[in-house]
Amino acid sequence: MEYVTRIVIIGGGPGGYEAALVAAQLGAEVTVVDCDGLGGASVLTDCVPSKTLIATAEVMTTFDSSYEELGIIVADDTPHIDSPARVVGVDLGKVNRRVKRLALAQSHDITASVTRAGARVVRGRGRLEGQQALDGSRKVVVRAADGSEETLTADAVLIATGGHPRELPDAQPDGERILNWTQVYDLDELPEELIVVGSGVTGAEFAGAYQALGSRVTLVSSRDRVLPGEDPDAAAVLEDVFRRRGMNVMSRTRAQSAKRVGDRVEVALSDGRTISGTHCLMAVGAIPNSAGMGLEEAGVKLRESGHIWTDKVSRTSAPGVYAAGDVTGVFALASVAAMQGRIAMYHFLGDAVAPLNLKAVSSNVFTDPEIATVGYTQADIDAGRIDALGVKLPLLRNPRAKMQGIRDGFVKIFCRPGTGIVVGGVVVAPRASELIHPISIAVDNNLTVEQIANAFTVYPSLSGSIAEVARQLHTRKVSDAG
Repeated sequence: MEYVTRIVIIGGGPGGYEAALVAAQLGAEVTVVDCDGLGGASVLTDCVPSKTLIATAEVMTTFDSSYEELGIIVADDTPHIDSPARVVGVDLGKVNRRVKRLALAQSHDITASVTRAGARVVRGRGRLEGQQALDGSRKVVVRAADGSEETLTADAVLIATGGHPRELPDAQPDGERILNWTQVYDLDELPEELIVVGSGVTGAEFAGAYQALGSRVTLVSSRDRVLPGEDPDAAAVLEDVFRRRGMNVMSRTRAQSAKRVGDRVEVALSDGRTISGTHCLMAVGAIPNSAGMGLEEAGVKLRESGHIWTDKVSRTSAPGVYAAGDVTGVFALASVAAMQGRIAMYHFLGDAVAPLNLKAVSSNVFTDPEIATVGYTQADIDAGRIDALGVKLPLLRNPRAKMQGIRDGFVKIFCRPGTGIVVGGVVVAPRASELIHPISIAVDNNLTVEQIANAFTVYPSLSGSIAEVARQLHTRKVSDAG
């Protein structure tokens, strides 16, 4: 009888379900253990819901900021945008019902794909049981919601359990007025005054979205600027846009507590001030879902933060145990989680595999304008981690941007000074997530700025700025060499 490799995957997010599809296609017997629904936080409470909400906000922003300049007439008695009443409004209850419906549909589609591929899906929470057996196998115990348990035997285990919102001891979410990012989709009415604590990607995205939807937003940032981990030029553009649209951005101060006072929330700041709003959204990071899974007892090394240590082919310190996604703390991106999961299965099942290359990862902040990045960063260059040239071109000079009334944003590309090989880039623009791809291809394939510059672009187009930056970089490279 032919032996079939047994794979158990704990967690059904992008790292888990993509791994399941690969393992099933390669002929393994696959079981996915999941407690919330396939798709994980990315589909159910994070990426898909937030970007669906942001899609509505994007339409609002585009209309509010451009309709007069583009000559659009609103044929009624609605007051001007600067007055308290807006030209267009939003039914947040309807928006959130759509958000939940789309997230659930996506989860069902993923479940159908995984089961169609031949994998088994088990509902419950999984944990590793003991050390590796003499035959190399592992035991995974699955506890169902009703308390019943099932023990699975696996030749390899993939941990892809994701993370959950970090909470401050004195700012516990109640799901009504003090919220984490998984709870905002239960709101039926738009927050009149929203305090967003945390200016990382999650905080900035929600702050921008609710500002566009009509909330008065205060963004509390403990750092010098919004998005401290992003390109400084890009963060400066976004912060300027936020302030220009009326957002109250409070820098260099921390929130120490948040408490309900009647129908309002009071947030105490580290500098002694207290601010008040109708709602407060806590966006202060995430904690990996690694506790209570028997990981350390099974020989899996954890970092101080609770993240699982992995190498570049997703192996943990325990033989036969792999990990992928947010629980590893590598990059909190669905695309990276999926790649980690696929790499794990390719590696264990003996297929050709390339180690994870984080310098080829493209990412996007879904604010308005969006911020897309790939490869080496300005911080890498400033710190001397790579010798590279950079050129930045404002979108104000792009003809298509002028036609569309786009004032904010730029394209920036980095290349090696000798060869002109593209090593990184930043795009700040509407739909920057769509514009970063040619730069990603260049980084991944070691293309030169000359090759980018010589490729045809459509006129007029925003992507024309990518070619123009490449031309300027090529010219600068030649002149520097001379």
